[in-house]
Amino acid sequence: MHVKQITLHPEKYPTRHSYPFNLPLFHEARQIKLDSAVTLFVGENGTGKSTLLEAMAAACHIHIWRNTERSRPEYNPYEGMLSKYISVEWTDGRVAGSFFGSNIFQHFAELLDEWAAADRGQLNYFGGQSLTTQSHGQSLMSFFHSRYQIKGLYLLDEPETGLSPRSQIELLDIVKKMGAAGHAQFIIATHSPLLLACPGARIYNFDQRQIQPVSYEETDHYRIYKSFLSDRSKYLPPD
Repeated sequence: MHVKQITLHPEKYPTRHSYPFNLPLFHEARQIKLDSAVTLFVGENGTGKSTLLEAMAAACHIHIWRNTERSRPEYNPYEGMLSKYISVEWTDGRVAGSFFGSNIFQHFAELLDEWAAADRGQLNYFGGQSLTTQSHGQSLMSFFHSRYQIKGLYLLDEPETGLSPRSQIELLDIVKKMGAAGHAQFIIATHSPLLLACPGARIYNFDQRQIQPVSYEETDHYRIYKSFLSDRSKYLPPD
């Protein structure tokens, strides 16, 4: 593992009344051990998975290729400040890496086209073909296959978005193999029961006041999907 632990410092938070500092689990959780090549964050929407993942990226000096921020009806000055209150414990010095977010991938793909207009060789790092000329799922898999062959720390926010179940299993295979080879460390926020099934992965549940490790079979995602597939009539309205 390139990063073996992160520590949150709630005693230094600038406020307790605005997001994300008003989330109880960011006060209860002090240390999160990253003792597996693959760590998975699971929980309902709004529990703080993506916020923590982005804060970890900033704390690890990993750039997020985010599009220009647009105006909002309400401004929260604390929204992007969590990274200032996180300590990162590296195993053997800082390594390079990347952040993948399903909501910002299109912006990155368009930037890549601009770079390739000046130097087409840039596309060679991502399968040799423009990501914007492929279907969304194909472009994602081209990116994953190319980028994750390189040693580094990889943070992924809901990478299953836009992927078929077969492609999710293909991504699972990439993550499993690269993690097992010792070259890459993955930290993934996901709702996918397929990605959650990664062998040897550490799963952290964000649905309680504390960020707790949980087994695959104990996740709500596994239980709900299993129950639905066993008897979907329980979840569908009567004819």
